[in-house]
Amino acid sequence: MIDVRVRAYTLACAAGIGLKSVRQALRTRTTGLRRNTFTHSSLQTWIGRVPAIEQFKLGDLDSKWHSRNNILAAIGLGQDNFRSNVLQALSEFGSGRVSVVIGSSTAGIEQTERGYKTAEKDGTFLPEFWQSNVHHYHAPALFIADYLGVKGPAITISTACSSSAKAFATAYRWLSANITDAVVVGGVDTLCLTTLHGFDSLQLISPEPCRPFDRCRNGINIGEAAGYALLVRKRFASDRSVRLRGCGESSDAYHMSHPHSDGRGAQDAMKAALKSAELEPKHMDYINLHGTASRINDSIEAKAVADIFPKTSRASSTKGWTGHTLGAAGVVEAIIAIDTIHHGMIPGTLNLEEPDRELAFPIQQENSEMSAENVMSSSFGFGGNNCCLIFSRR
Repeated sequence: MIDVRVRAYTLACAAGIGLKSVRQALRTRTTGLRRNTFTHSSLQTWIGRVPAIEQFKLGDLDSKWHSRNNILAAIGLGQDNFRSNVLQALSEFGSGRVSVVIGSSTAGIEQTERGYKTAEKDGTFLPEFWQSNVHHYHAPALFIADYLGVKGPAITISTACSSSAKAFATAYRWLSANITDAVVVGGVDTLCLTTLHGFDSLQLISPEPCRPFDRCRNGINIGEAAGYALLVRKRFASDRSVRLRGCGESSDAYHMSHPHSDGRGAQDAMKAALKSAELEPKHMDYINLHGTASRINDSIEAKAVADIFPKTSRASSTKGWTGHTLGAAGVVEAIIAIDTIHHGMIPGTLNLEEPDRELAFPIQQENSEMSAENVMSSSFGFGGNNCCLIFSRR
């Protein structure tokens, strides 16, 4: 079994831009959620908005690549010396042996929305929106590869909320098959009217800050984020690097948007991750749950976890800090889980005031300090697209 390591990682989201800011928000239990002020949206809800996007410029790439999603992608690449680490990998392995795998569910949709809103009467886009590399789902990986100078394989995965978790699994297979020597994995998703009003049409949007696993939970908050990890084989990483020890994927195809009532797909993904990692459920020190704060999904996830893990396992949702970042949720929560190994702080569940007594598994409310050896991050998407990742200290 190949030993894959996380050589570098970073995160930019509503809770903070860069790891230092995110850690501070988690430790002080300071949410990044704010009342909805997104342009042209009057929804009564809270959102996880990254304020730096409006001030950022892409410079020479602006006309070709300009979009909210690509701006946030670039902001994320600029944090925690991540871009420098990629440039070092390019120098070390050659541009053709470095690859990009990015998860996203919105890609350039917000730019496309703006194009239609300002179009001529005959439907023709204004020249500033003639961007063939932006108005489709592969835009994130194309942009990131171009921005970094990566010449190896580049793909964008769009499997709803599991997208950027599946990016890790794909990268693991590429490294195992010797297709590449280093992989930039991650996810980028930004706010847009399509997702805000789309989830509202499904009656899933909460008018207040989301409350994962709370008795009074009533829906999700949409957020935006960009997160990345640089994966390499063990011999190219430092002794302190965290190991991507296991990946588990499933596709239960039970319903377009509703998970199986017994959580079968989620269980299959968790069991597959444990088998891949060669670990028992009792070995898991922390589980970062999908925990969206929707009534049905939280209940089903709690049941699925209870059927596999001992009730002494620490498990929480961090969406009260970031909102649900959709295609970027997998990498956001994977990065938070990875960071618990390095810094020993296990986040609780923000806004969980009265735990739902009907849940089958106890959810951690408060932060705690502990030295974690093995952590899991779970992501479950529409259509039964599920992915669980396990990271270990060694």
